[in-house]
Amino acid sequence: MREYSVPSTISVSAEENLTDSVFSHAEHFPSGPLFRRRVTGRWTDVSAAEFATQVTGVAKGLVAAGVSAGDRVGLLSATRYEWCLLDYAIWCAGGVTVPIYETSSAEQVQWILDDSGAVGVVVEKDAHATTVASVRERCPSVSHVWQIDGDDGAVAALTAAGADLPDSAIDERRSALGADDLATLIYTSGTTGRPKGCELTHRNLLTESRAAAVTFADMIKPGQTNLCFLPMAHVFARVISVAALDGRVVIGHTADVKNLIDDLGEFRPTFLLAVPRVFEKVYNSARQKAHADGKGKIFDAADATAVAWSEAQETGGAGLVLRLRHTVFDKLVYSKLRAALGGECTSAVAGGAPLGARLGHFFRGVGMPVYEGYGLTETSAAVTANTPAHQRMGTVGTPLTGCGVKIAEDGEILLSGDVVFRGYWKNEKATAEALSGGWFHTGDIGSLDSDGFLSITGRKKEIIVTAGGKNVAPAVLEDKLRSHPLISQCMVVGDKQPFIGALITIDPDAFPAWLSRHGKPAGTSVADLLEDPELRAEIDAAVAEANTAVSKAEAIRKYRILPVDFTEQGGEMTPSLKIKRAVVADHFATDIDAIYAT
Repeated sequence: MREYSVPSTISVSAEENLTDSVFSHAEHFPSGPLFRRRVTGRWTDVSAAEFATQVTGVAKGLVAAGVSAGDRVGLLSATRYEWCLLDYAIWCAGGVTVPIYETSSAEQVQWILDDSGAVGVVVEKDAHATTVASVRERCPSVSHVWQIDGDDGAVAALTAAGADLPDSAIDERRSALGADDLATLIYTSGTTGRPKGCELTHRNLLTESRAAAVTFADMIKPGQTNLCFLPMAHVFARVISVAALDGRVVIGHTADVKNLIDDLGEFRPTFLLAVPRVFEKVYNSARQKAHADGKGKIFDAADATAVAWSEAQETGGAGLVLRLRHTVFDKLVYSKLRAALGGECTSAVAGGAPLGARLGHFFRGVGMPVYEGYGLTETSAAVTANTPAHQRMGTVGTPLTGCGVKIAEDGEILLSGDVVFRGYWKNEKATAEALSGGWFHTGDIGSLDSDGFLSITGRKKEIIVTAGGKNVAPAVLEDKLRSHPLISQCMVVGDKQPFIGALITIDPDAFPAWLSRHGKPAGTSVADLLEDPELRAEIDAAVAEANTAVSKAEAIRKYRILPVDFTEQGGEMTPSLKIKRAVVADHFATDIDAIYAT
């Protein structure tokens, strides 16, 4: 199949904007909670009326500071309640929010602020303020810097600054906003060059919000809860946050992923939103703990049963023996996994990278199905998704309402719908190329089955062409390798080379337990064991397993274990955990050369 589209069942009128739901909820459900924020160690509800009042107060401060309709305002902060508050306040002032990852370098901050022409920026803490100060001379449009943390934080300072303005000033700004006005400039992760600003309108985000509410009706509705821990600067978390507020889902925030399990236990969300790496970590941690406690055989049997039970759901259901085994392991293993996530979580949504069919079957088998979706910043997040009613493991689902998918002659995935952005900021050439022919050209390679389920096989720019002329999509091998508990990251190489190779890093969280199981001294580094027979035997087995997914010509013949992991701080990873291939190739050029030296 080359094209599959779904008629729209939703609409967005020309006069609507993203702030409408804030004041509608305050009017009709004033005491109903919209957020839950941690105050002095306790989770405390924020009602719809309180949120609307706070948003209005901050918006008045922005207007008093000189923010005009259409002005861009940077937002440099980790995920927290104030992120949402400031986002909606900027919109209420008629402004355009420009998110910046809180881990961004000074050069990245400078580029985004200057390129967007931001008139001000809100930062979270002293370190961010220092970063902005170091580049401010190269950002002539920036007139204001506000800081969230501190004695006179941004929320309090802006509220005080706008206290003399009447609320009607914000009503006027809001009423002037239309669906086709610019809402946000989200800069791409820059894996292949300078980040480009994606222009997303109020219509784009409202359409995505309403499509998500239709697709995940059991999740996005009053009474449901979600703990957001992904970066709010990423379109995935941002859009779900909008959809959750529109649907009166109670949202909490945490940026402390090291204590995520504890936070989930306290907050007890009803659904999760995460990138696949989070689910890989949950699975690998549970498996490692079971093996360390001498219960490895039980976990492995429960694992196999969960996968078999899930697979059986696609072929008529499990037989009596498998159902009995599944019931036993539900009490022994699966219930404990669900309890670790708060005990109330019944489903999850994953995006940003492939989850893998086996891991998808595992989580569905333990009673917490993970629904994979697909989209980009340019499409306001998801264009396709698996749903409770229609799920096919190994795919990223079918188009959302009002969206279309088309496969070009060269295999490139093309997308359409009101979720597609209006263009790249100040970049007409890139916009024309991306939107040629009335479809958004994703740069991804994939296929559609007869039922409209989309499968992703790689990216056009990442396709490796060996010296023998074989085209290899690295994603298939990389996804399989990353699913191994001991492997953190990998990058397949081999362009213009006689065979396929790989760079592999070891998971620093899994390594200590591996050392203990194999009688190695605690504190031994990966660098000490690069040629260790036991470590190489483990990775050999993982590579052999990954190679079963591809042809002989595409298989990995040689690999190098690296002494260090790829990290965002090291420049090898984006904030959304995508590998910067050019950076990795530069940093580890010697290792790549060594693969092909003999």
